[in-house]
Amino acid sequence: MKRVYVIFFMMFLTFGCKDATSNKEVKLAEEPQGVNNIAYKWGQLALTATASDTERFKPRPTITSRYLALIFVSIFDAWSRYDENAIPVYLDGVKRRPEDERSLKNKEIAVSYAAFRAMSEYYYSDQKMFEDFMRDLGLDPNNKSLDPNTPEGIGNLAAKTVIEARKDDGSNQYGEEEGSNGQPYFDYTNYEPINSVDQSVDPNRWQPKYFSDGKGGKFAPGCLTPFWDKVKPIALRSGDQFRPGPPPMIGSEQLKKEVQEVIDMQANLTDYQKALVEFMRDGPQSVQQAGHWLKFAQDVSVRDNHTLDQDVKMYFYNQVVAMDAFIASWDSKMYYDFARPYALVHQYYDDQKIKAWGGEGKGMVEMAGKQWRPYSPDTFLCPPFPSYTSGHSTISGGCGEALKLWTGSDEFGSSAKLIAGAMTEPNNLGDTITLEFPTFTKTAEMAGISRVLGGYHIQADNVAGLELGRNVANEAWKFYKKHVGE
Repeated sequence: MKRVYVIFFMMFLTFGCKDATSNKEVKLAEEPQGVNNIAYKWGQLALTATASDTERFKPRPTITSRYLALIFVSIFDAWSRYDENAIPVYLDGVKRRPEDERSLKNKEIAVSYAAFRAMSEYYYSDQKMFEDFMRDLGLDPNNKSLDPNTPEGIGNLAAKTVIEARKDDGSNQYGEEEGSNGQPYFDYTNYEPINSVDQSVDPNRWQPKYFSDGKGGKFAPGCLTPFWDKVKPIALRSGDQFRPGPPPMIGSEQLKKEVQEVIDMQANLTDYQKALVEFMRDGPQSVQQAGHWLKFAQDVSVRDNHTLDQDVKMYFYNQVVAMDAFIASWDSKMYYDFARPYALVHQYYDDQKIKAWGGEGKGMVEMAGKQWRPYSPDTFLCPPFPSYTSGHSTISGGCGEALKLWTGSDEFGSSAKLIAGAMTEPNNLGDTITLEFPTFTKTAEMAGISRVLGGYHIQADNVAGLELGRNVANEAWKFYKKHVGE
């Protein structure tokens, strides 16, 4: 049947019938798809660089989300000059290239130079890796042309424009904010927690906690990027645009029930749930939530055989949502400064006996409530910043909704296999578990509930976070449709 179709199709073309749709489909079929398209390959390199950045600087999910978003905005802006309708976000004054120049090769060159320059700026420690990849593509990493009539120049200009536009955006990347003394990411808001690590003055508010330093000592990390609510979003009007109402306070029936729920969940953790907690906590390659959802987007690319054009647009929207969702989540976190279960369980149960995880190799044991801790390694017991809303829930709710909107379907179909306990109890491993992700919505909800199962959040943090993220995605969808020219 296939052979008959091919013969008929060739006859159709031979006899001069010019069906534009058919020609376009044939052209698309000839393009590199899925893992073979250039946008996918740069996405893979971005994930590798993110994992390296985590290794060098420890997890910085807020900062990572901004890096990835600006890389894919740079790529989009460069690509837009070779598209019929797309409107760049920051690249002003560079004309759309004529139709006869909108070849796959020119798109690949422009996209590659934009990706190379942006990654070299944000993941500077891995510049040699980026240079080597450029050479593998047959491109000169030393070509710094800013000629807007060439794909090399357009790519370089796109990254340069994005980098310049995002200086002074509140992220303090260059230590440029007043009082930073040139120190990148210095907290220029001078945030000080109400509660010290050793004393709780207001149990409704966030309290730092001691971690093991892995050498027999302990330390209490300060709040991670407490100024991130001040960062200028890309698609939102402001970080507080969709700020949720307040979390439940001590004395409320809701908080009492939700703290009890955290205890009960942990006391009955299955191997499947442990695997879910660990997968969503660390993600593939330790790339944090923005990278995690970039990886999920790449799974979609492979599933649906995406072309360069499709991946450029999907990653752009996906990562803008991740960055803005982090800003919105941090707005809520810093505005409410809400306590985590780590402190709330101690507050509610103190000397009462409860069943809880006793640490590696100890399983579930009876202990005083004030000894309770999350299901997490001693070296990273609990995220060092306020609780409400859950960042995992917000970013997952947003990116899951974004992929649903972009693909036009909630169907996902990805999966992951891992050994329960490998990241938390390496000497007390459980079964090998396969996590199935049937839909984008379900995947986001699995990410959210994993944070309650792990003991990092109560349900209120999760439910409000999922809703906040979806609000961000729907707002960013309007921004996306404008910039793709629809």
